[in-house]
Amino acid sequence: MAVTEYQERVYALLRQIPSGKVSSYAALSKALSSSPRAVGGALRRNPFAPEVPCHRIICADGSIGGFKGEPQDAPSGINQKEKLRLLKSEGVMFDESGQLLDNSKWWSSFVPIEARS
Repeated sequence: MAVTEYQERVYALLRQIPSGKVSSYAALSKALSSSPRAVGGALRRNPFAPEVPCHRIICADGSIGGFKGEPQDAPSGINQKEKLRLLKSEGVMFDESGQLLDNSKWWSSFVPIEARS
């Protein structure tokens, strides 16, 4: 599947997030000089998951956020359960309401990726 130059930049930054850590749509968009909504669009179309770990991106308020194009409050909750399972397997835990339990799990040390000229 072909990806855009913007998606390549998003996915390159995602690969920088270590297992057991999470970042936010806002932090990723800041590192890209972009918007959280644009980041969400790129994550929704990530053909390389879970090797490109889009599950490590949560909302800035510590809530789990959406996954695989499904919003956090989607009725089925199937994708959110998968995201929670993936993060739990990396040691990132959330409470019953979907809030991050340990703030030391936040990561934002992105090394900027330059756009191609």
